[in-house]
Amino acid sequence: MKKILKLSSLAFLLIATVACENDDQKIVQAKGGPELISPLSDATYLLKPENATDEATTLVWNHADYSQQTEVNYNVEVALAGTDFATIVSGGTTTNRFVTWTVEALNTVALDAGLDPYVQGDLDVRIKASLGSNADIVSYSNVITLKITPYTTDLPQLAVPGNHQGWSPPTAPRIAASAFGKTDYEGYVSLDGEFKFVGPDASGVYDWNAGPDYGDDGTFSGVLVETGEVNINVSAGYYRVKANTGAVSATNPDGLTWSTTLVSWGIIGSATPTGWDSDTDMTYNATTKKWSIIIPLTAGEIKFRYNDTWNAGDAQFNLGLFDASKTGQNYGGETMSYGGGNIPVANAGNYLVELDLSNPRAYTYTLTAQ
Repeated sequence: MKKILKLSSLAFLLIATVACENDDQKIVQAKGGPELISPLSDATYLLKPENATDEATTLVWNHADYSQQTEVNYNVEVALAGTDFATIVSGGTTTNRFVTWTVEALNTVALDAGLDPYVQGDLDVRIKASLGSNADIVSYSNVITLKITPYTTDLPQLAVPGNHQGWSPPTAPRIAASAFGKTDYEGYVSLDGEFKFVGPDASGVYDWNAGPDYGDDGTFSGVLVETGEVNINVSAGYYRVKANTGAVSATNPDGLTWSTTLVSWGIIGSATPTGWDSDTDMTYNATTKKWSIIIPLTAGEIKFRYNDTWNAGDAQFNLGLFDASKTGQNYGGETMSYGGGNIPVANAGNYLVELDLSNPRAYTYTLTAQ
């Protein structure tokens, strides 16, 4: 009987202790969400790539109100306006009550949310407040709408599938237009017989059954067509390839045309053994997709040109510095442009000179002392 009483007393004390502990616990509750106070709704932003590192705007909000003082996690949520945040893009996470967007950061958010480059679109923005790593006790701010015109630095591209790579558009080499919205594609491709041009579908996939594909009209006179097209056929070699998929107009006189130019590259200039009088030919490596040569250079200047000619001064036949005002010996993969500035060589010596044309319209070179 005494043992039963002792066990009952112990159980009572245990229950009482747990009850007291539960009484001491305080339940944290959300009494009010954060409030976005800056920027104002309908603020307008025209984003430009030359201002990428500048501050675009700073989001500022009042703190979320919880029944007990504690650290609050804030998530900036962004979505296309009017979609009730069906698809959310993160605009940043912080324990502060502000987030600063650079032009580049806001541009990335806008594109990820689905806005089109160079077209003004509306984004809804709100702040989500929560506690702990498990995002407990969630509350939301008011919603503001921002009017944003984003940009893109990605150039439109066409795939060039054919005999040279197994007729696979997703893995085919590319040619690129000069700017967003342009249709003047060009690039350098090692071809071997028949090929065509394939554009991406709306989601950016290069596929025979999805995107548009182009070929010759059957006359093989350089006329580009999308309907009733036939494969273009060239002998094996390294080519400068062009295609213009836009309609013929006063601003696009080369519309609906294609061309291929068989090319070989060399270097020329005061730093080379033959000066400005003749090229020193380079060799193409199909594995690295680079033209290269090891050559003794003196202090001076060089440029790259193809087919051993200036073509009566046509700047399109040579590549030089994109910004001719730059100085120094090795730009470590400097992007070049047709007819660009001379490339300086500061010190005499043997150099591995490499020219990489595999990335359309982003042509680079390197000079590596041996």
